[in-house]
Amino acid sequence: MDGVELSNRPSDNNPIEKPAASRRKASRSIFGLFAVADTVDCFLMLFGAAGACIHGASTPVFLILFGHIIDSLGSLSSDPHKLASEVSKRALDLVYVGLIVLVGAWIGVAFWTQTGERQTARLRVKYLQSVLRKDINFFDTEARDANIIYRISSDAILVQDAIGDKTGHCLRYLAQFVVGFAVGFTTLWKLTLVTLAVIPLLVVAGGAYTIIMSTLSKKGEAAYAEAGKVAEEVISQVRTVYSFVGEEKAVEAYSKLLKTALKLGKKSGFAKGIGVGTTYGLLFCTWAFLLWYAGILVRHHVTNGGKAFTTIINVVFSGFALGQAAPNLSAIAKGQAAISNIISMIDVDSKSTKTLDRGIVLPEVAGKIEFSKVSFAYPSRPNMIFEDLSFLMSAGKTFAVVGPSGSGKSTIISMVERFYEPTSGKILLDGFDLKILQLKWLRGQMGLVSQEPALFATSIAGNILYGREDAELDHIVEAAKAANAHSFIQALPEGYHTQVGEGGTQLSGGQKQRIAIARAVLRNPKILLLDEATSALDAESELVVQQALERIMLDRTTIIVAHRLSTIRDVDKIIVLKNGKVVESGTHFELMSKGEDGEYATLVSLQVSSNVKVDSFMNSSRTSHFSELNHTQAIHKKSESIDGRETLTHDQRLDRLGSASSPSIGKLIRMNRAEWPNAVLGSVGAIISGMQTPLFALGITQVLSAFYSHDQRQMKHEIEKVALIFVGAAIVTVPVYLVQHYFYTAMGEQITTRVRLSIFSAILRNEIGWFDLDENNSGTLASMLAADATLVRSAIADRLSTIIQNISLVATAFFIAFFLSWRMAAVVLATYPLIISAAIAEQMFLRGLGGNYTRAYSRATAIAREAIINIRTVAAFGAEDRISAQFTNELEQPNKQALVRGHISGLSYGISQLFLLSSYALGLWYASQLIKKKESDFGNIMKSFMVLIVTALGVAEALALAPDIVKGSHALGSVFSILERRTAIESDDPLSQPVIEIRGDVEFKDVGFRYPVRPDVPVFDGLNLQVPAGSSLAIVGPSGSGKSSVIALLMRFYDPIKGAVMIDGRDIRCLNLRTLRLRIGLVQQEPVLFSTTIYENILYGRDGASEIEIMKAAKAANAHGFISRMPDGYQTHVGERGIQLSGGQKQRVAIARAILKDPTILLLDEATSALDTASEKLVQEALDTLMYGRTTVMVAHRLSTIRDADRIAVLHCGKVAEIGGHDELISRPGSMYSQLVRLQQQSADGDDLS
Repeated sequence: MDGVELSNRPSDNNPIEKPAASRRKASRSIFGLFAVADTVDCFLMLFGAAGACIHGASTPVFLILFGHIIDSLGSLSSDPHKLASEVSKRALDLVYVGLIVLVGAWIGVAFWTQTGERQTARLRVKYLQSVLRKDINFFDTEARDANIIYRISSDAILVQDAIGDKTGHCLRYLAQFVVGFAVGFTTLWKLTLVTLAVIPLLVVAGGAYTIIMSTLSKKGEAAYAEAGKVAEEVISQVRTVYSFVGEEKAVEAYSKLLKTALKLGKKSGFAKGIGVGTTYGLLFCTWAFLLWYAGILVRHHVTNGGKAFTTIINVVFSGFALGQAAPNLSAIAKGQAAISNIISMIDVDSKSTKTLDRGIVLPEVAGKIEFSKVSFAYPSRPNMIFEDLSFLMSAGKTFAVVGPSGSGKSTIISMVERFYEPTSGKILLDGFDLKILQLKWLRGQMGLVSQEPALFATSIAGNILYGREDAELDHIVEAAKAANAHSFIQALPEGYHTQVGEGGTQLSGGQKQRIAIARAVLRNPKILLLDEATSALDAESELVVQQALERIMLDRTTIIVAHRLSTIRDVDKIIVLKNGKVVESGTHFELMSKGEDGEYATLVSLQVSSNVKVDSFMNSSRTSHFSELNHTQAIHKKSESIDGRETLTHDQRLDRLGSASSPSIGKLIRMNRAEWPNAVLGSVGAIISGMQTPLFALGITQVLSAFYSHDQRQMKHEIEKVALIFVGAAIVTVPVYLVQHYFYTAMGEQITTRVRLSIFSAILRNEIGWFDLDENNSGTLASMLAADATLVRSAIADRLSTIIQNISLVATAFFIAFFLSWRMAAVVLATYPLIISAAIAEQMFLRGLGGNYTRAYSRATAIAREAIINIRTVAAFGAEDRISAQFTNELEQPNKQALVRGHISGLSYGISQLFLLSSYALGLWYASQLIKKKESDFGNIMKSFMVLIVTALGVAEALALAPDIVKGSHALGSVFSILERRTAIESDDPLSQPVIEIRGDVEFKDVGFRYPVRPDVPVFDGLNLQVPAGSSLAIVGPSGSGKSSVIALLMRFYDPIKGAVMIDGRDIRCLNLRTLRLRIGLVQQEPVLFSTTIYENILYGRDGASEIEIMKAAKAANAHGFISRMPDGYQTHVGERGIQLSGGQKQRVAIARAILKDPTILLLDEATSALDTASEKLVQEALDTLMYGRTTVMVAHRLSTIRDADRIAVLHCGKVAEIGGHDELISRPGSMYSQLVRLQQQSADGDDLS
């Protein structure tokens, strides 16, 4: 994008700021969680809620039956036979309740899980669709702060957890609370009413806790999102990071952002401890008050002991349920915070949302385009690009737009595509204002080929199909032939089904460009837009593609933006832009006739002066070698196929290196052993809070015994003693829970931070070949980095707290129960294996179904990420619906799995609850038998049994956490597979030789190489090259001949399969790679900038460089001028991937970065391909100065840039076909180099002024 600059000025149409009110509303209302539910979801939620409520209501019902059994045991102890008969009937009623619970739990878990998956999938799709409907303004301005990918991955997981899991649990506990109090009022209204009066205190404490947690969690999520953005950017630009040895800088930046999240996490732990502690403390006070008041009622004969006891325990358990609902409310609050961010994007109704289907459709398009007094400024900065720009393009004619870099050439194409609207004036198509035309239809009439071709991570055929979705394979092949792409595609092992990798990394620049051209050709557009369409092609391909384009351009309106003026001399009209205005227009010959006074003539003279002057004997006839290239290459590939065995062995070795041993909790604990003080202190709190429950049960059963005491004074004394103990427990509870939650949360946050940092560091230790694999694309890795660390934390830190608390509960309870009545305890204990086996079955089913479930989300996230990065291509080809369909398709599998998973989990959980109640029934029946045989008394049996009831509930709660633990275990697998993978190329091997200084002798010795992802395609076979220190070598050859692979091997992105790459006579595999890369400077074909300021991007070249040095580097790269003209100068933000700068500006910043590095060896991969003539000349001079005294290896299609190289190597079929100086190769009869020069010279003939 030419001349795009950035300002920090906020946009008037900021969709992030505008819906703040709706966001706050969504945060306040729980119904905001279900914003995207459909009719089926409403039914699922209705039945799921009914199931959860039935499940919750079962506890008070059980307690009513339990109360009747107590009455029977108390009143019928004198008639043993009647006692046994009555208790047997009541025990059977408990089994029936268990069956109802089974159905309730099954429906509750299954339906909520299913609707959670359905709604979250719909939410993800709607969010992506709303993002894809935004116009380009949004991506230039707000998108940087919107964390789009994070919302689709991490935020969606929080929403799914809230809907699919926590809402069901919350309803269950609330139902238990409500039904419990309803039963209490019908049984003993005075006692229940007194309890109800205390409830507002609990509600206020819980409400304040939820609000504080929601605020803190939102801030924490924002901090993690920011860290996630940094990680995703680094991973997607890993070649640049490696080449500048930026791994440690990246880890440091990531670590800094994680520390912010860590601080917020610790605050939330403190808030959680105080909140939960206060809630339970108030509950203890409630119990103390209730016991005291119940004692008064019993002493005054208002009720009997059995009723009072049943009412108290019912109210107490209902109070417990409210406490258990609190953590679920916290998760729901997190879900609400997450969904408010997502919904604000979906609901936003501002100018920045484009309406694709609104507007008129013309019955026929001629193709006349007119700019009428158009003024325009990019939304991201204030200065005007165009002011009153006017020109006319006749239908069916070809127009070229030329001018210096930053003059607004590419902006014209962006405005014709309607990526932007003019500030004033009109752009007309066949006399109709573009604004009134239907946008989707309008873009369907256009075919765009951009300066930097954007390909998607699918097959070659899939990429070409973006041009026209319903095209047949024959049409695809025709389009590929027209773009001169068919021959190289056919040569690939899988032909049109070859995967191109993320961003097309598996193809050379020229191959990518030809596929992009084929995509535009397939569209058969009325208007063809070519933005530097042939800039990445070699001379031979350019000539053929140029001829193909000329055929395609017939009878179409074509707009060409070009720096290489040789490609536009035959156009119908050339428009010359300067400072946002048309300074000249006319044909090539009309404009040339103006001589030195004309802007166009000046540009041409600059370019011609840099063209290679070919000796006169070049005109003598000689046979072209290029007609035989494809045939020779095919034979070469056949002969090379025998090496397949060697390659497979190499791959197997990499697989063995990459395999990780099976993960275990033990490994994670060892990895986080620094957290043991937090774990110990948290565990102390958990143990004490666990002990409280059975001791409470013992206390209230002691009161039950007192109720049946005939001594009024004794009864009063016992009750008051227990009440005072409970008040003391309430005071202790707050610090106990604070210790438990604060230290466990601190441990959890430290684990999250450490795991994320470890994974990120481990990712950046891997070789480039690993990143080439489909499953390791940047979207998947960034998603895994966020989700897996959170799952590990929830499985370990969050759950460990509950597990230790329950172990403490079980140990205390069993000690008390066995001490009081060992027979009773033994019988109840015998039923425990039934409960545990049901939970283990659930765990095993989950382990089998959980694996690919998480991975499917990361595949979907990768699709979304790719679409957002290539948003201009998506918009230009109207691929929004196709992207949405692919995204939806990736979410179908987890949806199906959620259905099965939900039913299995629900059924298993329901069965465990049935076993639980059946075990109580058995225990109570056995209690009647013990009393009948007089083997124990009523008081001890009841104390033992009560303690075991509470224990069983605790065990069931712990086992209900199995899904989270299993999810965490799966996450552990992926975490350790990365952490324990041994990279094939160690960048900082302690046994390697550190590089302090190098002379710069480079040698390729019999090098054989194939890309790890394409082991069947040989790139080099016996490549031999030598570059003496301080000299320059230029590498030329047809597109795809391996020119860029030479640079990749020199940077040691890959290792050769055989032979060696030597520097100063030493195999680079023996040298310390980090210190070596510090001595090598790389400028790539497609410049990669980071989403920060220009200053920071240049500074990336060398840490600690001064401002003066940075400015010197910018001046040397001819970048200082355009940077200084920007409103914020060097502090201008370049946007994601440098989107706010034009191609030429980006390349000059990249060159400045390399200049600052001051390397011994310089690698230039098409370093000046994106520059206009004037800039190229100046940058070439800067590079010539930089190259002086350094070893330089340069790859170039434009032979004018390499004629002064000391030696030129022509690559062909994986070997050096010829090597020598420019003059030597030109004078060699029949040389390949002379053929290449001739091809390029032919295309420049029309520009020759001499």
